[in-house]
Amino acid sequence: MRIRIAADGVSLLAELNQSPTARIIWDALPFEGTANTWGDEVYFEIPVEAELEPDARAEVEVGELGYWPVGRALCIFFGPTPASTDDRPRAYSPVNVVGRVLGDATTARGIRDGMRVRVERA
Repeated sequence: MRIRIAADGVSLLAELNQSPTARIIWDALPFEGTANTWGDEVYFEIPVEAELEPDARAEVEVGELGYWPVGRALCIFFGPTPASTDDRPRAYSPVNVVGRVLGDATTARGIRDGMRVRVERA
């Protein structure tokens, strides 16, 4: 399930996994949100409601996509966040890992607070 995440000249290709939350996101596409940044993480509210899955975690890898139930947000992790204890991303609280960026996830650095982000099937 490939998706495109785009905002003002920045474009990322990503692949959703087969988790229940990823399937809910896929079914809700396309949608838009307003970007927020938190260290090397971009997140934005999406029209999806899902509970934490049993394998949810706060420690994530560069390039992973997460769904944060607390904020009903899709998160793109591309480096350390304020919660990190080393150079790896750490979510504010556990997220459902729903996929990963294909290619260079640091391209997401071009997405700034307040930008409109569109997510669609690729």
